[in-house]
Amino acid sequence: MGSTRLPGKVMKTLFGKTVLAHVVERVKACGLIDLVVVATTTSSMDEAIRDEAGRLGAGCFRGSELDVLDRYYRAAKEYGADTVIRITSDCPLMDPELLCGMVERFNRMRDEGTRVDYLSNVRTRTYPRGLDVEVFTFHALERAYKEAGKEYEREHVTPYINTHPEIFSLHEVKSDEDFSGYRWTLDTEDDFRLIEEIYKALYVEGRIFRTDEALALMKRRPELRELNAHVEQKKLGE
Repeated sequence: MGSTRLPGKVMKTLFGKTVLAHVVERVKACGLIDLVVVATTTSSMDEAIRDEAGRLGAGCFRGSELDVLDRYYRAAKEYGADTVIRITSDCPLMDPELLCGMVERFNRMRDEGTRVDYLSNVRTRTYPRGLDVEVFTFHALERAYKEAGKEYEREHVTPYINTHPEIFSLHEVKSDEDFSGYRWTLDTEDDFRLIEEIYKALYVEGRIFRTDEALALMKRRPELRELNAHVEQKKLGE
């Protein structure tokens, strides 16, 4: 709730549901997920998120506001996670098919004896920002928790893992085509305007629209991209 650029963003209403509800619904659409946990803060303003998580049938863990790595680690430990999947709650276009495909690949690699500590589609961006998926072992998270010392490494969960390929076995998933110029995450009012337009065109209650439908819409209506093309993503440490 304490977002600096768009306070309360995950509780904004988007076609009758909160942004958080859409994200949880899309994550649950992947049948390979055992449990969805909302990891929020102990701030009193985030009681609304705790209540919404309960209403959605998701677990909830409340921890540090600034040390997000600590919050993630403690949430994973409390819920007994072996594999941790990180989805940010400000991405209501998150793709369940992409998520399932990445979890399947992660599990298959481990079953085949390939060492994989971390798998993501964010190290080399080819997907729209807002479809970010990171899959990693609890062991990798625990090591990052114990060893990460820089402020930005504590604030953003996975930078320590990503910047230490000599420690962790890192793997990537890339799209056949580069769509990284599209911004489908929610940080500003202009981001919300774009997401609303996409939902207006594609959303039907009880049905989760696919990424290829959203991409086709963006190609048909190139003016949509201009709604938030000027928005810059915050850099680590900002």
